[in-house]
Amino acid sequence: MEGAADRNPIGDRPLRTRHRRRLRRRRPIIVGVGTHGGDAAQDIRFARSADGVGIAYAVHGSGAPLLIDACWLSHLQFDWQSPVWRHYLVELGRIATVIRYDERGHGLSDRGVTDHSLAARVADLEAVADDAGFERFALMAMAQGGPVALEYAARHPERLTRMVFYGSYPGAHAGVSAEELELYAAFEALIKVGWARPTSEFRRVFSSMMIPGGTEEQMRWLDDLQRMAVDAETAVLSRRQRQTIDSSPRMAELDLPTLVISSRGDQMNDFQHARDLAAGIRGARLVALESSNHIVLADEPAWPVFLRELTSFLAPDRSLMPPPAAADAHAEALAALSPRELDILGLAAQGLDNDAIAAKLVLSVRTVERHLQNVYAKLGLQGRTARAAAVGKLLSRG
Repeated sequence: MEGAADRNPIGDRPLRTRHRRRLRRRRPIIVGVGTHGGDAAQDIRFARSADGVGIAYAVHGSGAPLLIDACWLSHLQFDWQSPVWRHYLVELGRIATVIRYDERGHGLSDRGVTDHSLAARVADLEAVADDAGFERFALMAMAQGGPVALEYAARHPERLTRMVFYGSYPGAHAGVSAEELELYAAFEALIKVGWARPTSEFRRVFSSMMIPGGTEEQMRWLDDLQRMAVDAETAVLSRRQRQTIDSSPRMAELDLPTLVISSRGDQMNDFQHARDLAAGIRGARLVALESSNHIVLADEPAWPVFLRELTSFLAPDRSLMPPPAAADAHAEALAALSPRELDILGLAAQGLDNDAIAAKLVLSVRTVERHLQNVYAKLGLQGRTARAAAVGKLLSRG
């Protein structure tokens, strides 16, 4: 199952952005830009699915596009501040343009939805993919996103460069034991009884299975996310419909570079599911993480392994990106800065620190810092090198 990462069966065509005019009738309004710690920003947008349901999706980072069909337990804004998900968002944004979305009925997507069928969920993925505007992209399926990703890949292989499955499966009941079926029934009962309660005892059962190695802060965050992401009725309904879906037959149809990655001790989705995916998809490569967490946490040894494997696997897509028109791109980005932001960035380019800039412009240091964080966000920069990169963009303007 080795060597899949080096193949590109649909050729080394550049990754292009779809012509916006073709998608304009589907273009959602941009409802905001979220920041956290000043080192990243996300645009939250809405796409319209085939049945009219509004699907919230977010875009952040830079590089070749990576569309994530994430787990059902998500909330685009809440996740941005998460001690469980934050490291994923920051690090993936450094290696790719990340597109992720809230499943129908969940998070910021339209609520009160009753159709959670495979057809509806594939249509949601199609809507987000089209609306985001990338002609070709890598697709990453997390948890229950596996069947949807398999179906999408079988229908639209020309849109994909490669695929990743993380803690996922081809079908909810594919190869499950009688004991696992009993566990599903027990989970449904827990959702009905305890999901909406203000105290988290019942929700903690799910949290402790997702991240048994998590801290109390991380557990509490997952407890809160469950109630924030979805109401009990939708949680039960969507779960029932997901359990009827099995896209296993689609695996044999795929001929894309594929990485399957999963924790050996995953208590939510058994590691056997990862083995089934890797065995069923031609040329797929399986990576086993030494972890018991369904969501690998930032401080465990499995995290750098996950990040290294994913970075390496996505590297060929970065080589297919069209060469940037650097001067034009810099000018366009700098045009978004306010006069005050340009003044402050210009003084930073002269080598002044924040205290000196504040004194020269008769501003507080906090105000200078805030303006610089806005500069970094507008220029799509993050981390310790953001200041130097912003100065470089300004100086390259000439």
